[in-house]
Amino acid sequence: MIITKETTRRPFIKSLLATSAVVPVHGLVSAELQKTQRMGEGPFYPDKFPLDTDNDLVKINSNGEQAKGEITYLSGKLLDIKGKALSNFEIEIWQVDNNGVYLHSGSANKSNNDPLFQGFGRTITNQSGEFYFRTIKPVDYPGRVPHIHVAVNLNNKRLLTTQLLVKGHSNNAKDGLFRRVKSEAARESVLADYRQVKGAPETTWEVSHNLVLGQTPEAK
Repeated sequence: MIITKETTRRPFIKSLLATSAVVPVHGLVSAELQKTQRMGEGPFYPDKFPLDTDNDLVKINSNGEQAKGEITYLSGKLLDIKGKALSNFEIEIWQVDNNGVYLHSGSANKSNNDPLFQGFGRTITNQSGEFYFRTIKPVDYPGRVPHIHVAVNLNNKRLLTTQLLVKGHSNNAKDGLFRRVKSEAARESVLADYRQVKGAPETTWEVSHNLVLGQTPEAK
């Protein structure tokens, strides 16, 4: 199932979308925004894409079964450094399943993967620069703190590769990649604030996090 702004079948989804429509922009309107810090792609970008690559990573091909893990609604806006919304850009995410296994064939503990988790998804930013994903809250991978990989593409060109860590996680300061980011502002640009959705039938999280690019080519 593709998640859109009109996905309102449950009250807590309505709450999420109302929040994501007013995602705060860091910095003054007249000043340049803090660019999202680049972080490495890592070795586990899918070497074989799943048959379903939409923005709902929790269900594959709209079947009745759901992946294990704590449901997370990830949304935000793609902006340039002046705060202009960027539409028709491709956003990709990939991450481990609830057992800590990547979709990639070389992932550790591959035999323990969750076959119901898509592992990778993509979407296109709308006219307001907004993007939406339904996924699970990331878990640890050997040697790394929980994170979601994010890429931004336009016309088959990679413009940004980064990773979103869980803000407030006790082990962030020990993460080797995160420690390389020296600026506090740059660190904040990759820390995603997970807020638990009240009244949901299961543990559910919502995350609203903007991505900010530097100079970008015009969308065609």
